[in-house]
Amino acid sequence: MAEGAEEGVGEEEAGSRDKLLPAAESQPPEPKTPKALRQEAQRKWEKHVICLALGVTKTNYVAGRKGNRSRGGRLARLLNRGGGGGNGSGPRPQPGSRKMLPTTSVNSRLQGNGALNSRDAARHTAGAKRYKYLRRLFRFRQMDFEFAAWQMLYLFTSPQRVYRNFHYRKQTKDQWARDDPAFLVLLSIWLCVSTIGFGFVLDMGFFETMKLLLWVVFIDCVGVGLLISTLMWFISNKYLVKRQSRDYDVEWGYAFDVHLNAFYPLLVILHFIQLFFINYVIMTDTFIGYFVGNTLWLIAVGYYIYVTFLGYSALPFLKNTVILLYPFAPLILLYGLSLALGWNFTHTLCSFYKYRVK
Repeated sequence: MAEGAEEGVGEEEAGSRDKLLPAAESQPPEPKTPKALRQEAQRKWEKHVICLALGVTKTNYVAGRKGNRSRGGRLARLLNRGGGGGNGSGPRPQPGSRKMLPTTSVNSRLQGNGALNSRDAARHTAGAKRYKYLRRLFRFRQMDFEFAAWQMLYLFTSPQRVYRNFHYRKQTKDQWARDDPAFLVLLSIWLCVSTIGFGFVLDMGFFETMKLLLWVVFIDCVGVGLLISTLMWFISNKYLVKRQSRDYDVEWGYAFDVHLNAFYPLLVILHFIQLFFINYVIMTDTFIGYFVGNTLWLIAVGYYIYVTFLGYSALPFLKNTVILLYPFAPLILLYGLSLALGWNFTHTLCSFYKYRVK
């Protein structure tokens, strides 16, 4: 009897201990279903996309979650409440919801008549955006060089993904153009390195190489870029916009960004890849020489036209952007004519550079 009583008491104590144990310890966790895993991956991806669109690194985001009053902190609060209003009363998104992008952030600042108030309108003027961009030009700690390098990589492999990010920036910051000059800084470094290599291959002196560098940066990149961007900005707003309205216009900064995006592959092909073939293949007076050189020129200029077309076709309020692909016809015609006449584009470019640095 005593043993039975002790066993009964032992069972009661064991039962009481099981009741005191949490459910997570008493029972093994249930495995997540494939649907739950997909929903969790979708939420992580949407947060990552917004971080890329806003130019916030993972370190700033984590610091923002700890209470810092920074751009990461604002982003953390925005993601935690699913892009709700400024008072934090917005509804939280349901698991698996795709409404993570804060597309209503601009609408929440709208007045009753549908126009921005005077304070927000002043922040969205071209002068305010230009001042913000130039102010960050010398603040390297605020630049997201990792994201800019990501853009440079995908400009070769998948340019559509780069312009898809411009859509996210429009939804989050209400502007199409970049507000982070990191891409321009990395492009300038590429210009310096490739031009120095070009001067070394052409056997130029130090001062001649510096003159060539200034020419390439301020004339080939900036000067020609300003001219082409202004021309495309005028043509697109004048003839390609579906509705002639202030709400439907191409930003000049976006036109300049499209030029930089298209100029980078051209720079890498002509000022970097071509360097390995100039002295031993291209500059020789043979058919193989000007065939290789002119083919590289065809690929580089063709890539410039294609990336430019993608940039303007990404804007939903433009029409007939296919006309931007029409320069392919005279380009191919000029390429065939140059092979028939034995005209070496690279030889002409090198002679022009040597003439300019004298």
